[in-house]
Formats: sequence, C-alpha cells, structure tokens
Amino acid sequence: MTPFLSNLPVRSRAILFVLRHEGGYANDPSDPGGETKYGISKKAYPDLDIKKLTVEDVHRIYVRDYWQRLSCDEMTPPVGLTVFDSAVNCGRDRASKWLQTSARALDCPVKLDGIIGPKTLAAVHECDPARLCLTFLHQRLFHYLCLGKKYPQYVSGWVGRTSDLMREIADI
Repeated sequence: MTPFLSNLPVRSRAILFVLRHEGGYANDPSDPGGETKYGISKKAYPDLDIKKLTVEDVHRIYVRDYWQRLSCDEMTPPVGLTVFDSAVNCGRDRASKWLQTSARALDCPVKLDGIIGPKTLAAVHECDPARLCLTFLHQRLFHYLCLGKKYPQYVSGWVGRTSDLMREIADI
C-alpha cells in the first residue's frame, strides 16, 4: 500500500484492496463467480444490472452487505480486512465460519454457527490477531487448492491475492 493510503480508515483501505483485485466487468463462462463487476456477482445480486454498476454502487454494497453485516469495524484492523476480503472473494457464510473455526483452533471458544454476533466477536478479541489471521488464511488457501482441481487456471491469482492480503494486513 502506498504511504498516503496508509492514513485512510481501514474500511476504505479494505475496499480499495478488493477493487484492486476484482477489476472491472467479466463474464467468463468457466469462472465459478459468473458475471461480475468489481467483485459483485449476478449470482449474489440477480436483480442488479452488473454491467452498469459504478464504483460508488459497489462501495455502498460492500459497506452495507459485507463490512457492516460482518461487523468488521468491531474487529482489529487486520482481522476485519481479512474477513472482509475473504467474504467478497469466497462468500460471507464461508468467511464467517472460517473466522469461528480459526478462533476455536486458537482455543478461543465460539459456536460454529456462521453468525458473527457478540459471542463470536468476544472470542475473536481473545485471540492474537496475527495468529488468527494466519489460521484463517490457511483455511482460505486450502479452499483455493481444493477448488484448483476444478479451476486450475485461477489458482495462481487466488494465491497471489492471498499473498497480497498477508502483506496488507502486516502493514496495518
């Protein structure tokens, strides 16, 4: 991240990080995400005209449906960014469960229900943020490697994005 961006709020940095990796309009028939623009898919938002989405539209969607819905502001910045980017790239439910599984792996007890509520947040705050992020990202990489059996052409991009995320969270 460039020095002037390091002064931005974490949510803004997170959205810029996602936009940097998601790119513009795509409708690759072999992509499991299907028709997408800036990381927003037709599959997740069937009523939207994906081609006409603006960066401002996507910003509102990211804040409302990802950042706020997953309570990323209530996590340490590295954890919030990790959960947010993973939710955009891999789905909100999967990111929520990875967070809970990671907390449990670090002996921070939490129910594995996929809901980031007060109990999950309390458990997350008991964990060391760096260890929590690494445990979380190991699950994400394993997921990509499993998907890579069906979609080998995307593995290097997915792994590269995760590597970039690791550098980004180290910089927060």
